[in-house]
Amino acid sequence: MDGTQMPAAAAALTARYGAGAEPKAGPWNDTIALLLSHRSTRGFKPDALPDGTLETLVAAAQSAATSSNLQTWSVVAVDDKAVRAELATIAGNQKHIEVCPIFLVFLADVSRNGRLAAEAGTELAGMPYLESFLVASIDAALAAQNAVVAAESLGLLTVYIGALRNDVQRVAGLLNLPPGATPVFGLCVGHAAPGREGEVKPRLPQAAVLHRERYDADDAAHRAAYDPRMADFSARHEMGATTWTQRVIARLGTMKALNGRDKLKDALVALGFPLR
Repeated sequence: MDGTQMPAAAAALTARYGAGAEPKAGPWNDTIALLLSHRSTRGFKPDALPDGTLETLVAAAQSAATSSNLQTWSVVAVDDKAVRAELATIAGNQKHIEVCPIFLVFLADVSRNGRLAAEAGTELAGMPYLESFLVASIDAALAAQNAVVAAESLGLLTVYIGALRNDVQRVAGLLNLPPGATPVFGLCVGHAAPGREGEVKPRLPQAAVLHRERYDADDAAHRAAYDPRMADFSARHEMGATTWTQRVIARLGTMKALNGRDKLKDALVALGFPLR
């Protein structure tokens, strides 16, 4: 890292980890700076984006790694206002789904390869297994993250919508999905509304997630150091759960917090994923 990059790198690491918790600074460039500046926004301008933006984001998504080049993912761009309103309701009334200029639903999709096999007059013995669903979900996530980085490089902001999994069968019906395709998450893309640009959210100290040679489960001190940083962030953004510890417990501590996702396995089986 040259001397001109050091201040920018230091500021980005402080924003991401908090003062005093920064990891060692290393090689630096504009791509790394962009990645560390990631934040979510839940307030979008409705203004249309330049023609071809959607296709550019999908091209970036298709450039992500995909297991064995199976490409077991698809994406649905949803413009219909009525459908968006239904999706927003499924996702717990997240109104930004209705406002953002681009709303995408990323799918784990083995149906295309199933059609390929049918046309070839053969069967895919590995299709019904959990591994195939896992590969498809990972493919979708890798593709979406490429799209997010591409969007942010264009000055756009995003937010993932995992709450579409509250009712995957209803989403599948709204989008006319074939058996073997299921929503993994949604993605809002657009320009942030004034004052809704969001803030870089602090992450756990690297020592809590970076293990050298063997896993070290003695992370209580790292979590304790992180809690006040998340409490400060939560206070600034009027978030219900203050510390990270409280947030984890609130999100996973009751069945109610799953919002129906406790039935996800049965729903996936009904949508054509046997999960053997």
